[in-house]
Amino acid sequence: MSVRTATPEDIPELVRLREILADRMAQDGSYPVDGQWQDTYADSLKERLGSDDTAVYVVDAPEGGLAACGMGLIFERFPGPTLTNGRCGYIQDMTTAPGHRRRGHSRAIMAKLMEWYRDSEVRRVDLHATSDGESLYRQFGFVDDGLRYPSLTWLNPS
Repeated sequence: MSVRTATPEDIPELVRLREILADRMAQDGSYPVDGQWQDTYADSLKERLGSDDTAVYVVDAPEGGLAACGMGLIFERFPGPTLTNGRCGYIQDMTTAPGHRRRGHSRAIMAKLMEWYRDSEVRRVDLHATSDGESLYRQFGFVDDGLRYPSLTWLNPS
């Protein structure tokens, strides 16, 4: 198995894997699936692939297409006492197609993403995990943030 950087030719397969993840997240009851997002997602991938603030890694399936993918983003925040350079990361869209699970694909992609974050001098990385992926992320050192203030999210109701 080999992890490689995604190319624009992978975008249809990245959309397919994101659809699998959206269905899985909906099963956890924690993620509302909203309408027609696939074209916008594909357009965003076209814009971001190859940029310095985005890493998209994939594993090819032996029969063609992709077996797995994972994405990392880097955001610039104002520097502060815990993020002195202001750089923080977010991992999203970690997905393995059902017929390719339990073969180490996500582990290999996570290792590559974490190497990219270290090389990019990112000291904080966040993610949201499905119940399927939580133990893997904990093995990479991800923990409940333990902060004394709540982690809150606002979603526009319109």
